[in-house]
Amino acid sequence: MRYLEIMDTTLRDGEQTSGVSFSAAEKLALAQLLLTEVKVDRVEVASARVSAGELEAVQQITRWATGVGMLDKIEVLTFVDGHASLDWMRASGARVMNLLTKGSLNHLTHQLKKTPEAHFADIRQVISCAQTADLQVNVYLEDWSNGMRNSPAYVLQYLDFLATQPIRRVLLPDTLGVLTPAESYAFVNQLVSRYPTLHFDFHAHNDYDLGVANVMEAVRAGVHGIHLTVNGLGERAGNAPLASTLAALRDFMPDLRMGVAEKSLYQVSKIVETFSGLRIPDNKPVVGDNVFTQTAGIHADGDKKNNLYFNALLPERFGRKRSYALGKMSGKANIENNLRELGIQLSDDDLKKVTDRVIELGDLKEAVTREDLPYVIADVLHNTAVVARVEVLNYVLTHSKDLKPSATLRVRVDNELFEENAQGDGQYDAFMNALKKVYSHKNQTLPDLIDYAVRIPTGGRTDALCETIITWRSGVHEFKTRGLDSDQTVSAIKATQKMLNNLE
Repeated sequence: MRYLEIMDTTLRDGEQTSGVSFSAAEKLALAQLLLTEVKVDRVEVASARVSAGELEAVQQITRWATGVGMLDKIEVLTFVDGHASLDWMRASGARVMNLLTKGSLNHLTHQLKKTPEAHFADIRQVISCAQTADLQVNVYLEDWSNGMRNSPAYVLQYLDFLATQPIRRVLLPDTLGVLTPAESYAFVNQLVSRYPTLHFDFHAHNDYDLGVANVMEAVRAGVHGIHLTVNGLGERAGNAPLASTLAALRDFMPDLRMGVAEKSLYQVSKIVETFSGLRIPDNKPVVGDNVFTQTAGIHADGDKKNNLYFNALLPERFGRKRSYALGKMSGKANIENNLRELGIQLSDDDLKKVTDRVIELGDLKEAVTREDLPYVIADVLHNTAVVARVEVLNYVLTHSKDLKPSATLRVRVDNELFEENAQGDGQYDAFMNALKKVYSHKNQTLPDLIDYAVRIPTGGRTDALCETIITWRSGVHEFKTRGLDSDQTVSAIKATQKMLNNLE
């Protein structure tokens, strides 16, 4: 099988994402994780001469890498600047330099204002000095993709020169993210065929959202290594993302061999998300929070019937689990799958009632979690156990600065309608005072409220469901009622309505 080198450049090119800057400690932690857990082949950790902090970060990384025998896996972007980058390399302790040079005639002419021959002479001098200093050299051809489009003769002239130099790799960046998959294949295939002794890496950017596709075509064309970043970090639209690119290569190119451990990809994604401060979308392939979540009830039903809605991207590959969302698209199969995880079984009738309640909450845009289900079950099944002779039809609750909270409500008791208003120490207290007025018309006294507890399901979300449990005393008898809603006061009112029906 053909081995494909994976170079991660999150700490260098990924750090060019607007607003992202890793501390020295974060860079060290990520370099260690990428090499020892994710098991990429190489990491590009910095650009030379950027700052004192960057130098300190690379020094920490190279000290660690030397101790574990991985110094040759640490790479730094350097420049054709005489001895400046070489001196920085020596101070950093790094031994592999990725030399940034011009891969298009347009860049060479308008940015450096030099002839190809002059540029090659400068490059030869840097490579010679690096060899004297026992540094390994890889060479970036900046803007190579536009070079192949618009000045291919220059690119070939340059590669003819590089083929004579003591370098390890030629790095081919699609600097502006302009390539199509067809061009990626054609350009790489041309160079691999023409220069069989050179090692080529492909470096994709994602400006047209073609990063993964372009990497796949470059690999199909015979490229020897690829550059990726965790979560697709990088300048502008970012680089080809590590997780989804590797998953695609592994599934669609079985003749490839790569050393990356798939189970570590989600972990490193979450750590980079934390360090970078950039949250990834929930639907980002492989590492997004929702990508292994089935929402439609028909999909959950199909999963029960010979895994009809599974594909090769099984969550277990990446150390994750499949889940079934609860909301307005939920069917009985979704509910059953979640109940099974909780060790709960319901009759078909009760399952239908719970399913209807979850769908009702979904219509209200409430997000229901698995941990909410026992609360929904208790609410639905207890609610249907008592005939609703009393119903709180309407209410208005107000709370104003320096004014007492007030409540106005309309209640149906059997076939009678009552409307009252009152003030109180809080909105719920005002509601209860208005309710007492209603029942005074019936010459009835309400039970005493002796305990009031509010809780959310463990692992649930405060903006989803809230359960209020109220303990009442009527004479010597104590009993509890529960209410469930996304709003705390409304859940208390629901619990109170259950109390009124128990009285009736």
